[in-house]
Amino acid sequence: MAGRERKLQAVSAAGAGDTGDATAETLLCMVARGDEKAFERLYDVVAGKVLGLIVRILRDHAQSEEVAQEVLVEVWRTAGRYDPQRGSALAWVMTMAHRRAVDRVRSAEAATRREDLAARRDVETPFDAVSEQVAARVERRQVQRCLSALTELQRESILLGYFQGYTYPETASLLGIPLGTVKTRMRDGLIRLRDCLGVTR
Repeated sequence: MAGRERKLQAVSAAGAGDTGDATAETLLCMVARGDEKAFERLYDVVAGKVLGLIVRILRDHAQSEEVAQEVLVEVWRTAGRYDPQRGSALAWVMTMAHRRAVDRVRSAEAATRREDLAARRDVETPFDAVSEQVAARVERRQVQRCLSALTELQRESILLGYFQGYTYPETASLLGIPLGTVKTRMRDGLIRLRDCLGVTR
């Protein structure tokens, strides 16, 4: 605590705008009181080091300049939080710069992961038209084979009701048989058809 009071006394002794030989700690304490001249001097002291650290982390000069600017604005806004007892002013500023740069890297990585995920979702499943046609042809032949194994009444009822879209009464009328018979033949035919096709429930 005595060290912090000594620093504050040094700041008071330096007076507003008098930043000639002030240390970074003293300058930061003056910045905390809104001293713009102190901030200019502090900027000259730390800006190069801040930018150098951020460039080493981000590897992109334009982004590094942007992050360095954010750090220095944060220094101006939060200088009052600096406690000389917890370390040097330069260490405080460089910790802030390191944290901001790492946050930017993590943010960029997260954005890349989101973009990759979205891109993978957008990729259409490969479609093999030839395989689809062959499979459809095989299924059609299998259905024809199974239909041929039904009785004539079952087959006609199913063809009219399921493949041509007629209702039960319409199918019964077309075949000239009672409605109940159509329903029974169609149900029995569908069961046999399902068993023949190997369809499980």
